Amino acid sequence: MKRLFDILLCIVAGLLLLLPIALTGLAVRLTSRGPALYWSDRVGRNNSIFKMPKFRSMQVGTPAVATHLLSDPDVYLSPIGSFLRKSSLDELPQLWSILVGDMSFVGPRPALFNQDDLIALRTEQGVHRLLPGLTGWAQVNGRDEIPIPEKVALDAEYMRRQSLWFDMRIIWLTFGKVVRSDGIAH
Repeated sequence: MKRLFDILLCIVAGLLLLLPIALTGLAVRLTSRGPALYWSDRVGRNNSIFKMPKFRSMQVGTPAVATHLLSDPDVYLSPIGSFLRKSSLDELPQLWSILVGDMSFVGPRPALFNQDDLIALRTEQGVHRLLPGLTGWAQVNGRDEIPIPEKVALDAEYMRRQSLWFDMRIIWLTFGKVVRSDGIAH
């Protein structure tokens, strides 16, 4: 049922967001050197690595680490990178990952391949068995602002409580967070 929900919502969202997706891709290409998309190595279900697309918000050559680990992340932002992140437009290409089954709309956000502390805690809690999500319970409860142990505790709570209704609630709460740009570090 969850997979069917993901596919149907992905098709509807893709059609509704086709123009913003095209305009965002064009804006990235016109404002900085390099491709519009950045394919990031991410940790998926059962700790398998998959390639997750995002609109590129950082300059080409930026180290592949979590933004909070960069000494001065603003130095690496593209001219429209901050806007892309605050508006969450950089996340739109992940509809592709949902469509092909690497991700779901709701689940723990996919860790970077080198976030060993996050991966280890999720594995310890059994969260690694879930399909990662475009949004999740941790995102609507703090997003980038909460420490990793708290994030994993929220992911584990989602794992225990997951249902179609809970997913729909999280999607609704996410919409509100995105509109207000709540909890975004950069």
